[in-house]
Amino acid sequence: MNSFPDGFRALVIGASGGIGQAFVQALQADPRCAGVVGLHRHSEPPVDFDDETSIALAAEALRASGKFHLIINAAGLLHNAEFMPEKKLADLSYAQLEATFRINTFGPALVLRHFSPLIDGQRGVLAVISAKVGSIEDNRLGGWYSYRASKAALNMLLKTAAIEVKRGNPQAVLVSLHPGTVNTGLSKPFKGAQIGRAAMDAARDMLGVLAQLTPADTGSFLAYDGTRLPW
Repeated sequence: MNSFPDGFRALVIGASGGIGQAFVQALQADPRCAGVVGLHRHSEPPVDFDDETSIALAAEALRASGKFHLIINAAGLLHNAEFMPEKKLADLSYAQLEATFRINTFGPALVLRHFSPLIDGQRGVLAVISAKVGSIEDNRLGGWYSYRASKAALNMLLKTAAIEVKRGNPQAVLVSLHPGTVNTGLSKPFKGAQIGRAAMDAARDMLGVLAQLTPADTGSFLAYDGTRLPW
């Protein structure tokens, strides 16, 4: 993370998840990082994407402590106790669409709204964890309607926010990141333990990509190895 200033400050939203926890641990182990704040439903302050007000209140609570050089939204939803990814049109329902978009799109959109003003003006990166399956151009298999659509919408929101934020903070870098297949609870039903890599490895890979970004990269959709992905 040598491109960030010595003593840089980091913030991870969704810090209770597999990838979020790994980001926090990797940043805590970085001697250049002066501090990392991890937010989730039960943190102080809490961030709950089912509670719009909590996002604004958390940003306001952190505002007094100063700017952040790195902000990562690692929260995401693919399945829960009530549903699995849809395989066909007949599986679509309002309940699943709404739940998936709330966590993957609406919550991160409000993170962009409330936390982008906290990006440092000299060196600041804000990343949202997206997914390659959110690429419309790359969609060859179909299925996973809610998840694909929510990540595609997230990418559009990120791209649009990057254009606006650049006007007021030319040094800011906003990007969507694809973590690859990672051995977490999200991927467990899909052989994540067999085909995915460790969350810490994924976090380190993505931090390596983020460390190399410049303002010219803002509004990009990137994989964990730095590959630029099609929208």
